[in-house]
Amino acid sequence: MSKTYSHILFDLDGTLTDSGPGIMNSFAYAVEKMGGQVTDKESFRKFVGPPLQDSFGRVLGYSPEDTQKAIVFYREYYFGKGGATENTVYPGIEELLSELKKAGKTLLVATSKNIRGTTLVLEHFGLNKYFDFVATANDEDRLHKSDVIRYALSLCKGVDPKDCVMVGDRENDVSAANEVGVDSIGVLYGYGDEEELTTAGATHLAATAEDVRKLIG
Repeated sequence: MSKTYSHILFDLDGTLTDSGPGIMNSFAYAVEKMGGQVTDKESFRKFVGPPLQDSFGRVLGYSPEDTQKAIVFYREYYFGKGGATENTVYPGIEELLSELKKAGKTLLVATSKNIRGTTLVLEHFGLNKYFDFVATANDEDRLHKSDVIRYALSLCKGVDPKDCVMVGDRENDVSAANEVGVDSIGVLYGYGDEEELTTAGATHLAATAEDVRKLIG
């Protein structure tokens, strides 16, 4: 049974936009600059969404120092060589945001991207006009998705977490929402599949942007 939510938090990569091509190309560029070999860029699909520190450090096994170097190379491609705009808005997303806005919902972006990349993408596609607040990761006190969600809620003075829902496509979106006490909608059109999202404990699953609208109430 669905319930009515007043505050909707949206992940960016894999939820609002299909940013995979630019992110995978940025990872390939960084790995090669770090001396590695890339035979299949598709192997970087799993890195669309999670924090860069986690992907380079925990998954690829880079040391903390090398992780920071790799992130610099990643951003060199992402910002300087067109990675940010190797990207498209998912079908139905703009209509979804417009309808929710007209219905009086408070819309937030809650993303593991940094503020520079988030602003660039939102402005490039003209999506920024739909959002009341933008909460991003940073390299200090918002390293994890749960930190980002807590920060997003702090921007909405006095909001009850039970009135909020996190919309995202990956396990880290769902598990972070659970940690903070917020419901979640796992979208199946992004980069996580049904098994990943169900195992993480998603409150709801949505195959399309229209399904998200129905679940929000």
